[in-house]
Formats: sequence, C-alpha cells, structure tokens
Amino acid sequence: MSQASKPAQHPAVIKLREERAASLQLRVADWITKFAGSMRFVYIHAVGFAVWMIWVEKSPWPTLTLVVSLEAIFLSTFVMIGQNRQAEFQQIKADHDFTQQELELKTNTELTRAIHAMTTELHRRLIDDPDSKTGAN
Repeated sequence: MSQASKPAQHPAVIKLREERAASLQLRVADWITKFAGSMRFVYIHAVGFAVWMIWVEKSPWPTLTLVVSLEAIFLSTFVMIGQNRQAEFQQIKADHDFTQQELELKTNTELTRAIHAMTTELHRRLIDDPDSKTGAN
C-alpha cells in the first residue's frame, strides 16, 4: 500500500508508536501480549498440556497447576501492561484533541468577531452613511 493510499493517522497514534518502537521492553511486551491474545497461543497450549498430561507425567496435576498458575500471573501482568498502554494512548489522544479543539474555538471566535466587525462597518456605510453608497467619500 502506498503512502498516498494509507488513511491519515492521528498524531497521537504516530507519536505513541514511535515511543514504543524506541523501547525494547515495550516491543517485547507488545509482542507477548499480541501472541498471548491469539488462537495460535490457545492451540499450542492445548496440545502442549494434552501431551504433558497423557505422555510425560503419570500424575501431572500438581506440576500442571503450578505451571498454569505461574503462567496466569505473568499473562495477567501483560494484560495490565496492554491496558496501561491503551490508557496512555487515550490520554495522549484526549490531550491532543483538547488542544486542537481549543485552537479551533479560538479561530472560530476570531472569525466571528471579524465577521461582526465587517457587518457592523457595512451596516454603518449602507444605513448610517448613505452618502458612501454613491461614492461621495
């Protein structure tokens, strides 16, 4: 896909992607979160646990419980990292949007004042100063 056909991205998205790309830890956390949220992760675990329970250990439950519990602890940490990332993005986007909206409001206010000034001047020239209509200035 060429640059021209890509949809425009929010500046907050671009900034956050650049910041995350600069950090090895964040890239690793993003990769693990993405992988852990995939069906491939589920399939690998289903096959791995089935193999372990059927062929590797005669009494797999104590060890399996330990492994699954430890994995759940780490995966929940990655989920929280993802939630923090999303909250950070939402805050950056909200801050950017607020700044842009304030700028737009200021511009609209200035335009409204300019239109009011021009309308007032036009009214003065056409109604209050009828000689200006004939070019007698």
